[in-house]
Amino acid sequence: MNTHPITVSEFSESVMAVPPLARRADYSLNPEENRRLIAHIEAGGVRTLLYGGNANLYHVAVSEFRELLDMLSSLAGPQTRVIPAIGPDYGKMLDQARILAQTDYRTAMILPLSGFTTPEGVATGLRRLADVAGMPFTLYIKSESYIDVDTLAQLIDDGTLLAVKYAIVRADPAEDDYLRRLLDSVPASKVVSGMGERPALIHTRDFGLASWTTGSGCIAPHAVTALLRAAKAGALREAGTLHERFLPLETLRDDISLIRVLHDAVTLSGIADMGPILPLLSTSPDFAIAAIAREARALLAFDESILKGLVV
Repeated sequence: MNTHPITVSEFSESVMAVPPLARRADYSLNPEENRRLIAHIEAGGVRTLLYGGNANLYHVAVSEFRELLDMLSSLAGPQTRVIPAIGPDYGKMLDQARILAQTDYRTAMILPLSGFTTPEGVATGLRRLADVAGMPFTLYIKSESYIDVDTLAQLIDDGTLLAVKYAIVRADPAEDDYLRRLLDSVPASKVVSGMGERPALIHTRDFGLASWTTGSGCIAPHAVTALLRAAKAGALREAGTLHERFLPLETLRDDISLIRVLHDAVTLSGIADMGPILPLLSTSPDFAIAAIAREARALLAFDESILKGLVV
């Protein structure tokens, strides 16, 4: 695992893969299957692993957190940045921040919590958590009501936040006043699109965001790396061709469950066996399994064709 101080340029040099987490039948962590998936992702040139929603860290026990951190740091290569998530509630984050302070991790992502928050309370909590953990955080934003732009900019300025994972869904991602206001106050180099491939090209091309988070790119890391390269180079036709290949699996994730479909897709692709998904989630519905398997295997085959230089 890369334990060097984080530079802002890292966010634009690689997409952030957001992998699922492999567990055994008894729900204990499965190092070998997690190793297989990490090696597959790294082989495609991806150098940032973000363990958050797709890894179902919403439901991970605080008592397991140190074991999880140690496992991930030992499995990732020396050039790979690993960013774990904490939360979503304040009490859990406080316990996890104390554990993080004892490790070589350089940042963690704050999982979003809906309902029982205020922007002022979020800011107060994040500042205290950063002090306890001894590191800045990446903030995952899924709602405009979670934090206002001015407060968010202050947290960036005072070093509480290192980066923003922006994931407020819009009917048209090109029409986003909140994001435009955010970028008036926060450098685009510190903002990562957080909704997978669907809005990725618009967010990087039109808004100048550093990169994006990817779930499907865990299956097709060569393709997603090529997509980032094409997007950054302004190669619109190549980027569009690559982008289209991600949409069938992304549509299944949007329609059923972002987390559950990816968890099952990795297993069904044959890359690694993710095992059971941690409660309080469950596997994808039976009616969707065949479609998930078909699209996961098609995406993996496309990725292998890129590796062999047969396309793009």
